[in-house]
Amino acid sequence: MPKRKVAALEKVEADLVSLQYKIRRDPRSYAQEFYDQWLAYDAQRQIFISSPTTASSDDVKKFHDLVDMVAHVANLYPEITAPFPDHLKELLNQHHAVLDKELREKVVGSLVLLRRKEGIDSTSLLTTLFPILITTPSKTLRNQLYTKIISDLRESNSKSTNHKLNRTIQTVLHNLVTSDRTSSKGMWACRITRELWRRQIWTDARPCDVMKEAALSDNEKVVIGGVRFFLGGDKEREELDDDDSDEDVDLKKFKHQGIINKKTKKRQKEYEKAVQKVKRQERKKQTPQNLNFSALHLLHDPQGFAEKLFQKHLQNTKNKFSLDTKLLILQLVTRLVGLHKLTIISLYSWFIKYLTPKQTNVTSFLASLAQATHNLVPPDVIEPLIVKIANEFVSEASAAEVASAGINSIREVALRQPLCMNETLLQDLVEYQRSKDKGTSMAAKGLQSLYREVYPELLQKKYRGKAATMGLRSGEVKLRKFGEEEEGGIEGLALLAKYKEEQKKKKLEEEAEEGKEKKDEDGSEDEDDFNSDEWEVGSTDSESSDGWISVSSAGDDDEPVKKKARTDGDDEEIPDLVDLAAEKAAEIERLQKLATTTILTPADLAKMHELVRDAKIEKAMGPQSMSKRRKELIDKHIEDGVTADDIELPAMLGKKATKEERAERAKEGKPGRDEHKSTQAIKRSKKEAEGKSSTNKEKARKKNFLMTIGKARAKNKRSLTETKKRLTAHIARSKSGGRRRNGVSI
Repeated sequence: MPKRKVAALEKVEADLVSLQYKIRRDPRSYAQEFYDQWLAYDAQRQIFISSPTTASSDDVKKFHDLVDMVAHVANLYPEITAPFPDHLKELLNQHHAVLDKELREKVVGSLVLLRRKEGIDSTSLLTTLFPILITTPSKTLRNQLYTKIISDLRESNSKSTNHKLNRTIQTVLHNLVTSDRTSSKGMWACRITRELWRRQIWTDARPCDVMKEAALSDNEKVVIGGVRFFLGGDKEREELDDDDSDEDVDLKKFKHQGIINKKTKKRQKEYEKAVQKVKRQERKKQTPQNLNFSALHLLHDPQGFAEKLFQKHLQNTKNKFSLDTKLLILQLVTRLVGLHKLTIISLYSWFIKYLTPKQTNVTSFLASLAQATHNLVPPDVIEPLIVKIANEFVSEASAAEVASAGINSIREVALRQPLCMNETLLQDLVEYQRSKDKGTSMAAKGLQSLYREVYPELLQKKYRGKAATMGLRSGEVKLRKFGEEEEGGIEGLALLAKYKEEQKKKKLEEEAEEGKEKKDEDGSEDEDDFNSDEWEVGSTDSESSDGWISVSSAGDDDEPVKKKARTDGDDEEIPDLVDLAAEKAAEIERLQKLATTTILTPADLAKMHELVRDAKIEKAMGPQSMSKRRKELIDKHIEDGVTADDIELPAMLGKKATKEERAERAKEGKPGRDEHKSTQAIKRSKKEAEGKSSTNKEKARKKNFLMTIGKARAKNKRSLTETKKRLTAHIARSKSGGRRRNGVSI
């Protein structure tokens, strides 16, 4: 076979690869050879610096290989290669737009390699790559630079948080957004910040300041990036955390497979991987979890931010953003108002022109209005909006979906500020529970149930219900005034105080019983002696005795007796409100004293957590009051926000589902399968997938019939003595774990 001729470039490449291998093994012996290649690299570099477009393909290939070789062994000759990083930065900054694609990728890769070998620091690398990222027209180079920047920041913060580097990059991103608010370059600041927030590399307030400036930009794309960060960045972080969590590994399953199956290297490696996975999970459980605050909670000035967003992007008539973008901004503004309980009075008057059924995406506007309502918003500001919704959406001429959406949106607003409703309008809306449409009827009943709990005086007596009527009579149902907040405190402190009182009473009762038993024992010894305690001595003064009742003539006392009886009856029906208020004040004072004067021991804290847990379990199992449901709904919407689906829910529930929708609903939660299988077949396939063996009965069913004839004939020919022996042996084997004696511990 003739020898193949090797081209000159292939020889050079082979020589460079072999030289790189030799230099790594013995740097001192090949110092001169490396210096020769360094001179060749420097000559080629000067050519590319002067005129990169005139270089031939052979020169590009040769320079590519020289850069690769020098980058891999630069750490072995630090004195010679000291200017090498600056050379690459200069070449990339000046000619990144005209350089060959492969050569450009190699220069970027060489800089990253020098960073890994600690030839340069992360700040130097990132400040070099970032200006090229926002200026280069090449899409492939932008993707490469973006990937390298994210990976370098991840590695720099892997062992511990690199605060200095993070502050430097965050300052660069902040300046990029604020330097030119009309440019779309701020999109890269949004992408990098959102990705690092999602990966929980940046979790402080500085990234939120960067995205805050992005949301106040003049470029629509940058604004969308900043707004979406506040609306969905936390959910992305939670989803990524759930995806990264490893599934539980069953080591018993791997051990069992190793016993019953043939031992191979592959199975041994799988078992070792499973062991490492379990150890990793244990280490992850022991490491302390970081507190990840929501981006909306880390804003420095939410009131100022919400006002600027509203005035610049929504209230400004010169703004030319699309309706979808304005809806996103409106969702962010209303989330801020509802979460931080801000006050922007002009926001509610701005809503009026959009509250019509013909408005595009009107349910999103209704959801935003409900989201922007809280108990500190003046009811006079909300009432015109409620009247507008009732007039536009709720009427007999309106469609069923429109009426149900209107009533449900009014309920969502009233859930947060019940004082916004007047009596006439509420009676009109509650009457819609008699509607033939199921969605409208459900929405009206929901509004009625809400006001039974929070403000039953507005409802007619026939709509109040038993619980609300009794609460009004007893004084338990009390209308909360505008601006009044619930009383806070330590969770479970009241339960702990109640538990301690019960224990104290129980101890006193036990001591009293012990004393009584002891007294009875002492008295039984002197049964025949005189005991003066057994005799009752009455007072000789009948006027001072409490046991005597002075009875006067019937005629004189008829009226007073009747009046007294009527007064007693009223006292039984209506408890004294002053006493109730005094009891409540005494309870608050007792809890304050317990919280301020008592030091809770670790045992007290453990007991308090146990009582809180038991109370939550009891609440989940028992009937739930409307006030608790109302608080849970408000808390849920504060964290997740009100969506258009929440407004449309009654109409969706009232609408009759089609056959296809019912079929899809029936398939939800069931394993997808192409062909019909019985339950036993599904269990069997699942068992096989888990690597478990079948039972002897299942194996006997699959056995060939001709192989079982002999055993069947022998069974029929057995005598009673042989049958007894076989059964006795079978029982003995079963007790000892079968033929393999699996039940016997060795």
